[in-house]
Amino acid sequence: MTHKVKITKVSFKNIKGTSTTKEGVILLCSRSVPCQGVELSEINLTYNGALAIAVCANVNPKVSEKIPTCQGIFDGQGAIAWKQNSCGSNKNCASRSMNLGFNFLNHSIVRDITSKDSKYFHVNVLSCNNFTFDGFKVSAPHDSVNTDGIHIGRSNDVKVLNTKIATGDDCVSLGDGNTRLVVKNVECGPGHGISVGSLGMYDNEDPLDDFLVKNVTIKNADNGVRIKSWPSSPVSITVTNMRFEDITMVNVSNPIIIDQEYCPWNECSKKSPSKIQISKVFFKNIKGTSATKEGVILLCSKSVPCQGVELSEINLTYNGAPAIAVCANVSPKILGKAPTCTAAKSIF
Repeated sequence: MTHKVKITKVSFKNIKGTSTTKEGVILLCSRSVPCQGVELSEINLTYNGALAIAVCANVNPKVSEKIPTCQGIFDGQGAIAWKQNSCGSNKNCASRSMNLGFNFLNHSIVRDITSKDSKYFHVNVLSCNNFTFDGFKVSAPHDSVNTDGIHIGRSNDVKVLNTKIATGDDCVSLGDGNTRLVVKNVECGPGHGISVGSLGMYDNEDPLDDFLVKNVTIKNADNGVRIKSWPSSPVSITVTNMRFEDITMVNVSNPIIIDQEYCPWNECSKKSPSKIQISKVFFKNIKGTSATKEGVILLCSKSVPCQGVELSEINLTYNGAPAIAVCANVSPKILGKAPTCTAAKSIF
């Protein structure tokens, strides 16, 4: 049973000294009635000569001046597991352990933590609300298999801020059922870029709405910003209000891509098009270098063509010349400088 006592307007100010526990600040609030208006100001506590840390749940305290922070490295020692992992070619492979999982948490912050060499996803976020990563770091080599940096599913108001991700798969990936997500001031690469999906693989998936990617640099990655769904999907859901803006690409393959023919192991059925309806997708002020001549790839579904796609101020080059755009089942609106679509051959 969750506690029903409402705690509000609590101020901790100018508290200093030594703690006999490494957790100098513990704020464990109620899930049903999260604490509101909590402030931490000038908290200077040490444990065994080092700064004490703060742990919090169901509260988002206002921080002023010095407070204890939690720092450290979670090392998954994944190198041996990657060699035994067939997930790059076998969709029925056995999943390995993740470094970190956050399930059913509200009003929480993860700050100044490093995830290193996870055997599988570095971080999985499931059914969380008002959850923030700030100053987070992911470190793994480009050949580490299925090591998504941060995977988010069925969550609301999740933010990834001021974060550096280098890994062997998606830097940030979204599953189904997410709303109001933000990725801002992030460095990605190597890796597979920032991905919405894959979607349409299962019959119980929920829609996605409202995703912002802003002030991001992607370097030496296999993809840039991407939306992907499977053909012959058993479910019909919507993906809408996706905004990708102020992004710099450095030697990135497929910098901008919508792929509704996603089939990485070539084991999926291609009898019918994807049923995932994609609409209101905005690519704005995206510049840099592409490792492929197709800087923009928009392969939408024949059964539910993409609607409301905009390309605005897209300046991508390949070997010194402007990169091109190829499109199928979509008529993007062009604003300012952006490549016009040439026809792409669709599977369907």
